[in-house]
Amino acid sequence: MAANPSTSTSSAPPPIKDQPNSLFSTWHVHVVNGLSNNKILFVHCKSADDDLGEHNLTVGSETQWHFRLAAFGRTLFFCFMASESDHVHVRLDVFWEDKGLFRLCNWQSCIWTARDDGIYLKNVPDNHDVFVHGWEMGSVLLANSTIV
Repeated sequence: MAANPSTSTSSAPPPIKDQPNSLFSTWHVHVVNGLSNNKILFVHCKSADDDLGEHNLTVGSETQWHFRLAAFGRTLFFCFMASESDHVHVRLDVFWEDKGLFRLCNWQSCIWTARDDGIYLKNVPDNHDVFVHGWEMGSVLLANSTIV
């Protein structure tokens, strides 16, 4: 299960799909900087097998990767995100094997957006964002933000 990361500046949602066989589907995860006032979003995402690297995202840009599910329901990706200008950070799971998450991601693409009040996941079929997690207060030394 190797992930293929990339960074870009658009995140158009995919067309609505029927439920495919998720084990053989290619999944996509996007992390988007939706912060205000030109704030940089630091993002570092990993799985048990892949370190997707550190990214400093400008407003409106994203990091993304794609992968196939591991056998036996063990695929998990998590990210550390921080906005040093606001002295906030969060660590959260951004992909795990769960039919509720699969439905929100339209069986293909999970789109996470960092906003000033916290992290949102796009409900792709209904085309709206769902608040998932607030920021945690406190400054973090980004050079030492290794996540385990």
